[in-house]
Amino acid sequence: MSDASSRADREIHLPVAAQDGVDAIAEMTNRAEDRGYERAWLPETWGRDAASTLGVVAERTERIELGTSIANVYSRSPALLGQTAATLQEVSDGRFRLGIGPSGPAVIEGWHGADFDRPLRRTRETVDIVRKVVEGEPVEYDGDVFTLSGFRLRFEPPDPAPPIDVAGLGPKSVELAGRFADGWHATTFTADGLRERLEDLRRGAELGDRDPEDVRVTLSLPACALEDGDEARQLAAQHLAFYVGGMGTYYRDSLARQGHEELATDIASAWASGERDRAVELVAENVLDDMAAAGTPEQARERLSEFESIEGLDAVALAFPRGADREAIDETIDALAPDA
Repeated sequence: MSDASSRADREIHLPVAAQDGVDAIAEMTNRAEDRGYERAWLPETWGRDAASTLGVVAERTERIELGTSIANVYSRSPALLGQTAATLQEVSDGRFRLGIGPSGPAVIEGWHGADFDRPLRRTRETVDIVRKVVEGEPVEYDGDVFTLSGFRLRFEPPDPAPPIDVAGLGPKSVELAGRFADGWHATTFTADGLRERLEDLRRGAELGDRDPEDVRVTLSLPACALEDGDEARQLAAQHLAFYVGGMGTYYRDSLARQGHEELATDIASAWASGERDRAVELVAENVLDDMAAAGTPEQARERLSEFESIEGLDAVALAFPRGADREAIDETIDALAPDA
């Protein structure tokens, strides 16, 4: 966690929606590298898998740090997550950071056909096991979820071992990140909501007898900066409405915890009843400026700067709206670049 005197790094989240090809994802990362961004994170949702894609991107970049945000802890075993992290750390020459998390029932049960059982405990044990794997230790583990024996990397473990970050929205999941992980990934937060969860992170670090400064905090912030500021704001509002209304209860509950319970319920209800435009209007009218950096380049830079100044935040990763096309993504990368 950064102190008040430092300013957060500026990073990007590569687009959630599937692009034309892996080449396009690599080109966006090259653009971000050229513009001075610190890191590129790749989500793993309904697009290309993170491991294969990041392997290509690692080969085509030189300096920019790379990471997953997030790989869920149900669709791969902890040992395989460790192998994947160790391999990506190797092919990227030490530029990789593993971001993991439980995701939610809509993804785990609906997409992967797995039981969404004991998500916090599963995440906690996954961190333990992955850390053993990437450090080259024999994996002898007797937990509540996993009992493993006999596994060990049969190649030289990467040095340094890749850090392991955990994503979370609620108090207990954030406390877990502070207690056991190398970093926390936050998403769909207002500035005040983020500050409240940072207290949970500090408490977790203290419970783990750790220095909170050693836990890296990354905020995924919806961002769109276009000369047509109204279009940029509409794209960002659509993005937030989809997550609050269409991705199960986790983002809705997170917004409710941040003092917007009635609004969260109204957005979800409008989305579920097919009134998508109404859900977008509710976001645009009430919380867009509190949860995104969107509008003209000047407007977006002003909002981004306010988030980057939050004490305890180490990095802001720009998340491009789901509906943004390649031109809008490139324009936003350029407009919000660290050296712009």
